[in-house]
Amino acid sequence: MKMSKTRLYVEKKLSPNIIIYIKDYQLHFLKNVLRIKIDESITLFDGLTGEWLSKVISINRNNVVLQISKKIRDLEKESDIWLIFAPIKSFRMNITIQKATELGVSRFIPCITQHTNQQKINNRNLKMNIIESAEQSERLSIPILDKTYKLDELLSSFPNDRGLIFCNENQKNLPSIYDEISKFKNKFKKWSILIGPEGGFSEKETNDIKSLKNTISVTLGNRILRSDTATTAAIFSVQSIIEKEL
Repeated sequence: MKMSKTRLYVEKKLSPNIIIYIKDYQLHFLKNVLRIKIDESITLFDGLTGEWLSKVISINRNNVVLQISKKIRDLEKESDIWLIFAPIKSFRMNITIQKATELGVSRFIPCITQHTNQQKINNRNLKMNIIESAEQSERLSIPILDKTYKLDELLSSFPNDRGLIFCNENQKNLPSIYDEISKFKNKFKKWSILIGPEGGFSEKETNDIKSLKNTISVTLGNRILRSDTATTAAIFSVQSIIEKEL
């Protein structure tokens, strides 16, 4: 069987010879976009066991039927990074989710702050965006999309063993994110990145964030960055250091 260039996530634990039924938007993608044919190969992953090769055994009106043949890649150890972000306009938020998934974020936590101007998010749309980004980037896991928290609620129950990287644009003369992560890389095995809304955090919110013992206040440079740009820069900086320790 030839290797496949098509890669799909399925919400079912995979094993040899089992049958998978592809429906809904993935069915449309396979039938109408890729125009797959019987006996073609499709790569599948489940976020649990790794990556598998399958063969198309049937194409129907309501589903495409695949049979699993063999595992081609095992799950790999990944860094544990949460992204805590204030919701922004849908287009820029989709970019943020896409890039963060590609860069290896393990959990997304939407957070409402005083200056958040987008109070509601489309969880279904974001979840689909996460899955498509994981499929495209060839990662084997699917990040968790958490419920939306208020900032004070999140801070009050934040775990002590997880470093909280606070990208604080309101304070001058902070150390760079790269320097600080290098300094604390052996203190924490789990990390989180906090990105505020376009209007920034209020003074009270800033003080509340800084009051946590595991908060690491950093700067991303001299320029004021959009939320999606700041997110990409912060995740890349963290991953470039901590992934060396895996």
